[in-house]
Amino acid sequence: MANDLPLRRTKRSLPIALLRARESVMGPIRDMLASSGVNEQKWRVLRVLQERGPSELTQLASEACLLLPSLTRIARAMEEDGLITRTTPDDDRRKTIAAITPAGEALIRTHSAQSASIFARIERDFGLERLESLLDMLEALQALPRAKD
Repeated sequence: MANDLPLRRTKRSLPIALLRARESVMGPIRDMLASSGVNEQKWRVLRVLQERGPSELTQLASEACLLLPSLTRIARAMEEDGLITRTTPDDDRRKTIAAITPAGEALIRTHSAQSASIFARIERDFGLERLESLLDMLEALQALPRAKD
């Protein structure tokens, strides 16, 4: 009977292990961002826009690992803070394009050295080869078809 199958111990549970690893990585990032008034979701939006350039909100939500309704709310606040702009193309009024502003770029520059230091420490302590292998494995895991069980 399916209900009688034993569950993995939480110490070896993939979802819990991923959450614990995320907290190990994100703790120093949250500390870094605390002084700027930007949370990790806004930071991800800025980083994606800096890297990809102006982006349609649906694509931006996907790249920044946010749900579209959450991004819509976050983008409104970021626009009010002068970190991004939002425009609607004349040829398709259903779309909204977000772009990083000079103030958003400046915020990233403000934290770039500290961010690089955080990730240099992770590379040093975890090992560059292990980190690259982990990133490759996580990309492969993300590419799996979504389970429907």
